Amino acid sequence: MEKQKNAVGRRKEAVARVFISRGEGKITVNDRDYKEYFSLVYLQNQVEAPIKTADVEGKYDIVINATGGGLKGQAEAAKLGIARALLEVSPDYRPALKEAGQLKRDPRSVERKKFGHKKARRSYQFSKR
Repeated sequence: MEKQKNAVGRRKEAVARVFISRGEGKITVNDRDYKEYFSLVYLQNQVEAPIKTADVEGKYDIVINATGGGLKGQAEAAKLGIARALLEVSPDYRPALKEAGQLKRDPRSVERKKFGHKKARRSYQFSKR
């Protein structure tokens, strides 16, 4: 039996651990079907994106453990994790995934609050008189 491959994807505060093995194309997130876990269609598309890009629909079973952040962050972390796991399976998928920009980690995250300010950049209201 072929050994399962794994990879990690991150986005904002979300972390997705992805385990990929030969199978019939089942995607499970936190012991639930991904369509049940990510009820919004655009989040489902995020998870499916690297699979469609590499043209491997129905070839691999994918198990994802997602923690932290919100649903959108988890879906995008899963996208990166799946893309990295597919590279572990075969480096031949790299050009297509790279072209689609699915091997890049999105560095944007919440800016920290500064002292003397209400939020990260918003100051308290200033009154001259």
